[in-house]
Amino acid sequence: MKGQSYSELATLELDSHILEIADSFLEEYPITITSYVCSRSSGGKNDFYSEGDYWWPDPENPEGPYIRKDGFTNPENFTAHREVLMKMGEMVGTLTSAYLITKDRTYSDAALEHCKAWFLNESTRMNPHFLYAQAIKGRHTGRGIGIIDGIHIMDAVQSLWILENEGLISENLMTGFRAWFSELLEWLMTHEYSKDEMVHPNNHGTCWNMQVATYAKFCNNSKVMEFCKANFINTILPGQMAKDGSFPLELERTKPYGYSLFNLDAMTINAWVLSDSFQCFWNYDINGRSILKAVEFMAPFVAKKNDWPHEPDVMYWNEWPVAHPTFLFSAIIYNRLDFYELWANNRHFPKTFEVKRNMAIKSPLIWLYKKENCAN
Repeated sequence: MKGQSYSELATLELDSHILEIADSFLEEYPITITSYVCSRSSGGKNDFYSEGDYWWPDPENPEGPYIRKDGFTNPENFTAHREVLMKMGEMVGTLTSAYLITKDRTYSDAALEHCKAWFLNESTRMNPHFLYAQAIKGRHTGRGIGIIDGIHIMDAVQSLWILENEGLISENLMTGFRAWFSELLEWLMTHEYSKDEMVHPNNHGTCWNMQVATYAKFCNNSKVMEFCKANFINTILPGQMAKDGSFPLELERTKPYGYSLFNLDAMTINAWVLSDSFQCFWNYDINGRSILKAVEFMAPFVAKKNDWPHEPDVMYWNEWPVAHPTFLFSAIIYNRLDFYELWANNRHFPKTFEVKRNMAIKSPLIWLYKKENCAN
C-alpha cells in the first residue's frame, strides 16, 4: 500500500465523526480568554494566564509560596484560559476538517469567526505572548515553561493556511492574522522566558521548536524556519533520545508513559512541519538516533501497554494511549500498516481534559492537506 493511501483511509475513518462533532460546534459562539479573569494574574484581561500544574499550598505554610508535587495536578489551579484556548483549537481544526470533507462554507465561516475573535478583535483578542503562563503563587508571575500551553494554537494556524489556500479569507484579514503571529514569533525568539524554554532538554524544548516552526512557516519567515531545522537536527534529536529510541528525561518523570508519548508526538510533528521535498527530517540518523527508532521503541507498548517495562503513570495511566498523530504520520512516511493500525485502532476523540491537553494536534486531517513530504 502506498503512503498516500493511508491519508485516504484516515479520511474515510473519520468523516462521519468529524461532521457530527463539527455540527455541534456550529452552535458555539466564540469565547476567548477575555471572558475569564483571575485575580492572581499580573496581566490584563487580554493576557493569557495559567498556573503551574504540579504546585500546591505548603501544609506547613498555607499562605506562603507553593511547593511542587511532580505528576500530581492541583485541581484548584486557574485553568479557564487553557480550557478555552484548547477548545478554540479543537473547534477551528474540526470545522476546517468538515469544510475539507464537504466544501460547505458554513463550516469554514464558523472557523474563521473563532479566529477573528482570538487574533483580530481588539476587545476579545489574546495578546501575542505567554508572559503570565504557568505562574506559581509566591514564586513566579509567569515562566518560560508556560509557552507549552500554546500548542493548542497549532490546529488554528494550519486551518488559517488552508482557508487562505482555498480562497476563503480576504487579503486584508490574512494580513491581520500574519501580523499577530509575527508578533508572537518575535516574542518567542527574543524574550528570556522563551530562550530558556528553547534549550529545555525535554518535551518543553521539543514543543518550543514545534510551535515556532509552525508559526514561522505560516509567516513565511525563512530565517526562523532554518533556525528550527538546525535546532532539531543538532540539539533536540541527538540530545533527548537514547540509542534505543527512548527519551531518558521523560522516563524519569512520575508519568513516564504519557510523557514519552507526548514527546514522541512532538518529535514527529516537528519532522512533519520541517520536512519538504528538499529536506527530510524523518530519515536523519544522528549517531543511531532517529525518528524511526523512537517510533519503533514506543510502538510495542502502544500495542500492548501492559508490556511497559517502567512504572505506570501516577495519574491518567488508564487514559493512554489514544490515536496519536505519530502513528498516522509514520504510516504515511514509512509505508507501515502496523503504524497505521496503532493510530486507527485507538480512540480518536478522547474526552479526558488532561489527555486532550497533551495532544498538540487533534485534527490530523488538516495536516494532510497539500502536504509535501518525503515519503519513501
